[in-house]
Amino acid sequence: MSELVASAAAGGAAAARAEAGTGEPDLEHRLERYRVELTGYCYRMLGSSFDAEDAVQETMVRAWKSYDRFEGRASMRTWLYRIATNVCLDTLKSSGRRARPMDLSSPVSASSPLPEPLPESTWVEPAPDGRVLESGGDPADVAVARDSVRLAFVAALQHLPPRQRAVLILREVLAWKASEVAELLGTSVPSVNSALQRARATLAASSGEDSAETVKPMDEEQRELLARYVDAFQRYDLDALTSLLHEDATMTMPPYPLWLRGHADIRGWLTGPGLECRDSRLLPVVANGMPAFGQYRSAGEGAGWKPWALQVIEITDGRITGLNSFLDTPHLFPLFGLPPGIGPDGTPVAEEGAGS
Repeated sequence: MSELVASAAAGGAAAARAEAGTGEPDLEHRLERYRVELTGYCYRMLGSSFDAEDAVQETMVRAWKSYDRFEGRASMRTWLYRIATNVCLDTLKSSGRRARPMDLSSPVSASSPLPEPLPESTWVEPAPDGRVLESGGDPADVAVARDSVRLAFVAALQHLPPRQRAVLILREVLAWKASEVAELLGTSVPSVNSALQRARATLAASSGEDSAETVKPMDEEQRELLARYVDAFQRYDLDALTSLLHEDATMTMPPYPLWLRGHADIRGWLTGPGLECRDSRLLPVVANGMPAFGQYRSAGEGAGWKPWALQVIEITDGRITGLNSFLDTPHLFPLFGLPPGIGPDGTPVAEEGAGS
């Protein structure tokens, strides 16, 4: 997986140009301007960072191949979104709905046996903000954009039929006009409005109550909470850690189809099956608009720490309400710009294989 992401990032539109057999550098520049927002759109549609990267790469390839037929009656942005939508709809024909553990089962107790892991394609995956959200702009718009890639929202989108999903994202998230969406999808404005109404109803029924806050870099209270979490987790002080949790906090651990709710069961899990997380190290990142950490588990005495999990933290009203640990996922670390390990001296290693 990491090789795929590295190739896509390095090749970009140049790879598309090579496949399409054209060499217009100006066109490459014009297409690349839309890469991040298209990746965000495809991520919301597909629920997977890697599938979104693939979909955007295919969009660029198709755009290069068909540019001589682009008549300019719509903007390049609209044209690219039409291609990206078709790519996503084609992808969704052959894939199942991605989910979070709470979409599949009820919460379990800490004493429950560990079930068999489910395939990676089962789960809504975390996404780094830098790949799915454009930087800069009005702070209010940035906050809305972050809100639209939260894990719970992306998971709720997966309940919608693909075309309804596209309509809702284009209308509610990207603020397209109904006439623009109708033109993109080759349908009528009444059909778009009807699809949006049905999508809203489904989303309201499936998303439940979710008030998780997005990351607030300048918020002293949030920074203090996260600093206390890192300290408690790295010391494995479960009294300190559970004091930071909301009483109804949840904990998920894809690829395992189970989840926990409440202090007692979360603590029980961390002192039982999760005990191997003692002596972990955490490096901060941002995922899905929320605070996140790359978790590195001990590689043995004197051997440093190796990638283990990507944690996405949900916070509401000064308390942690969700601990989402995507376990055994070293392929995610390059996507988030995380190092391949931490050396025995506690500093990130620079080369693959070092410190492991």
